[in-house]
Amino acid sequence: MKRAAHQQHRHQPSDSILAALSVDLLIQILERVDDPRDRKAWRLVCRDFLRAEALHRRALRVLRLEALPGLLRRYAACLDLLDLSACPGLGDHSLAAALFAGSGSWRLKSVSLSRASGVGWRGLAALAAACPCLESVDLSHCVGVGDREAAALAAAEGLRMLRLDKCLRVTDVGLAKLAVGCPALENLRIKWCLEISDIGIELLAKKCQDLRVLDISYLKITNSSVKSISSLGKLEVLSMVGCSNIDDEGLEFLNNGSSSLRSIDVSRCDNVTASGLTSVIEGHLCLQKLNVGDCFPELAPLFLSKLNGLKDSLTVLILDGFQVSASSLEIIGVNCKNLSVIGLSKCKWVTDEGISELVASCVNLMSIDLTCCHMLTDKALMAIGEQCQKLVCLRLESCNLISDKGLEHIGTGCPNLEEIDLTDCPVTDTAMKYLSRCSELMILKLGLCDKISSEGLVHIASNCKNLYELDLYRCIEVTDDGLAAIATGCSKLQKLNLCYCTQITDQGMKHLSCLEDLRDLELRSLHHVTSLGVASIAIGCRRLTELDLKRCNLVDNVGLCALAENTGNLRQINISYCPVSSMGLRKLLGTLKCLQDVKLVHLTHVPVEHLELALRAYGGQLKKLKLFIGLRDLLSPWLIQMLQARRCRIRWVDKPLIFSP
Repeated sequence: MKRAAHQQHRHQPSDSILAALSVDLLIQILERVDDPRDRKAWRLVCRDFLRAEALHRRALRVLRLEALPGLLRRYAACLDLLDLSACPGLGDHSLAAALFAGSGSWRLKSVSLSRASGVGWRGLAALAAACPCLESVDLSHCVGVGDREAAALAAAEGLRMLRLDKCLRVTDVGLAKLAVGCPALENLRIKWCLEISDIGIELLAKKCQDLRVLDISYLKITNSSVKSISSLGKLEVLSMVGCSNIDDEGLEFLNNGSSSLRSIDVSRCDNVTASGLTSVIEGHLCLQKLNVGDCFPELAPLFLSKLNGLKDSLTVLILDGFQVSASSLEIIGVNCKNLSVIGLSKCKWVTDEGISELVASCVNLMSIDLTCCHMLTDKALMAIGEQCQKLVCLRLESCNLISDKGLEHIGTGCPNLEEIDLTDCPVTDTAMKYLSRCSELMILKLGLCDKISSEGLVHIASNCKNLYELDLYRCIEVTDDGLAAIATGCSKLQKLNLCYCTQITDQGMKHLSCLEDLRDLELRSLHHVTSLGVASIAIGCRRLTELDLKRCNLVDNVGLCALAENTGNLRQINISYCPVSSMGLRKLLGTLKCLQDVKLVHLTHVPVEHLELALRAYGGQLKKLKLFIGLRDLLSPWLIQMLQARRCRIRWVDKPLIFSP
């Protein structure tokens, strides 16, 4: 395709019909091209098509750091959104240089630097200076970001959305800088920023009165912070997951505050009881989403009766971990008829009768989570199939009493189903025949379903063309024939788990190699897959970003070399226990510069000194590394310090260390 497009560009005559098409007309045509591969082919046709694509593009996700300057020179004038989260080696210098490439023409409104741990205050200062229209920045999981970086970003005074989840070094001082410099903030997420206290939250509430979304999950704050938050007159979404120092007294402050709240999440708040939740409901009768999972063991009658006050507004109710009787579900059904999402994961006492009562009243349910509700049988599935025709998501993991018969009702009554989790359920190929009627199915989880065979996969592949995630963990009856059917019928597949599917061979890998969109592949303990099978995947699935080869004892240097030469976007790999040598490891780490997460446990054919040389020579930005604990004293302190200085988290596994002779 590329060569043909290039030849057409070189030999295109000046009087070609393409020359008669204006840029505006080309853009209108491009807007009707949905497939990313077709859009890529479009811009290769000629310069006019390339220019039209550049003027039309509003969002850009960069996969390789070396391509960043050229891409920004081409698209700088039109981009609204720039995603750099997939560039692990991004640092202050490279970010500043890239921004300089589009100097004077930036109209960027949103930038994602999630997990870009190399970016510091200098890079963020350059970002704020170069992008006067900046409204949204994502710095989540940048564990090195602290107060100095927050102060640099505070120069972007027009900022409205900021994500700082797990920025562990941000304290009250950094939050104060942001609050003063960015008073227009509407959406702030500081989950896991453990150094922030009540003092920072109080100042935030005073300075950022326009806040609409606030996530303070897992912070060590007290009721004093909730009192400050209650003064935010425009707040609509509040997440306080795992805030163990907040209790009912704190929630009562919300009752006396603004009535604008639409969503509240207090799951895993150990000191919150039904009394506190009742006060929240009384003060916010327009509440739409309520998550109280794992707060207290049993639903109190007062709390259930107060739900009647939300009968016109409540659409999402998460009760994970509660003791929920049939009478409780009946009350919920009567009081919350507009529910679209119900979460009952790991709830005790959930019975067929209770589910029947619930779905009889809540006919608009689109998502039902019944994970580990061990008392449910086919009668519950029959009721769901008859009443919930709008159902999109159904989670039934470890519901051990259901069977194929119950899923027949789901396949017949829920034609819009997109996701179903049947992990560890006693279902067979017959159930797959019933579920194949759900032509919109996108996610299918069958882990530990040891009665599912290739016949069941043939049924799924026959009608589920939109499937993009399939989990077959320990489905030991699945063979290469089943993979052939999936590869043919489910060409959009992006994520596939085949761990411990012991009958799979290289032929199955050859079938999968035609899945061009495959990104995440797990092949753990496939003892019949060799390097030839891995090479087939590497050559055919060039978009692969995650690969698990742990205990694939026939995969050696040949397989690693094939990966190194063909999967340049690979970001995560597990080759633990594989019989690879120093040469294969050096080839892998020396070529794949995008790797961020590498597991190298029990590589008995790689001497310690060669492992050290390979890690020293790696030119990318490792973020996670898994090694034997015995290597801690054998690897040089300089190497370990260097990796940690680059913010690489080393996980030491406490298992016997075995060297090959």
